[in-house]
Amino acid sequence: MSDPSDAHILAAARLLRDGGLVAFPTETVYGLGANALDPLAVAGIFELKGRPRFDPLIVHLDTADLLPTVADLTAIPTAIGGELIEQLVERFWPGPLTLVLPKADAVPGIVTSDLPTVAVRVPDHPIARRLIRAAGVPVAAPSANRFGRTSPTTAQHVADSFADQSPLILDGGPCRVGVESTVLSLIESRPRLLRPGGVAVEELEEITGPIERALPSSESENSPASSPGMLASHYAPQTPLRLSDEAAPHPDSDRRCGLLAWRPTTTAGEFAALELLSSSGDLREAAANLFAAIRRLDQAGLDLIIATTPPPHGLGLAIQDRLSRAAAR
Repeated sequence: MSDPSDAHILAAARLLRDGGLVAFPTETVYGLGANALDPLAVAGIFELKGRPRFDPLIVHLDTADLLPTVADLTAIPTAIGGELIEQLVERFWPGPLTLVLPKADAVPGIVTSDLPTVAVRVPDHPIARRLIRAAGVPVAAPSANRFGRTSPTTAQHVADSFADQSPLILDGGPCRVGVESTVLSLIESRPRLLRPGGVAVEELEEITGPIERALPSSESENSPASSPGMLASHYAPQTPLRLSDEAAPHPDSDRRCGLLAWRPTTTAGEFAALELLSSSGDLREAAANLFAAIRRLDQAGLDLIIATTPPPHGLGLAIQDRLSRAAAR
């Protein structure tokens, strides 16, 4: 549904309450949502995506006031404290920040991979928040695509991912941020970064102080991941993708190569296809264009995609993370 009306939103909300799935836009990527309090509905997400049950989901709320319904704020470590959470919520919600907190009993184990924690955020997209508000339930939602593949940033990407199995899709146009939310764990004595994303770590540290940035490259097979997006291979196109730390990489002579460049490069003309993420080298623009550019190169009949990597600061850290996991096979 393009530019959904109130009637469309209400119909989608009713579908969520009845145990169905709805794909909806957020500022980061499109999500595949189900009633987070309905285990059977949430099971439908895992089935449609082909997602392993050990990869937990993020719970989406329409307002921070509902946080106590899904998180046990009385169990927050003393070293973290409620005041820090309030400061983070006040500055970054609604927005692309997910907080990992002690789980409330109402949240079923299938949402959290039976971990005692829950990942939760308030999205900064009017359609997402209207949908969640109308449904009257928290909404569990990973990205609306097949597991391990490139995340969707348009409604068409969602439709292409699921073909004839496509769920109801609310079309909100292209996603503004373009990479998933930053995931910050607040269950230990110090805040810990589990996934870089749409909020830069440097911005978070203005409130939290130093954040532990030891990002695991992979999780043990079949053991619950601490956060979505932590598996070694993720976000991957069908076409092999290779990273290059060169400012001006060259294509392989014996293969049809495409270039995914985060900023302009002098060797772009040597490649069979080019996707430039930002003509000015702006990291926010590059992040917003990342997944759509990967998808276009994946459909260009290439043997290999070579990607240049931005510096690991600001949103460059999130872009690096997505490219590294897309290159892992």
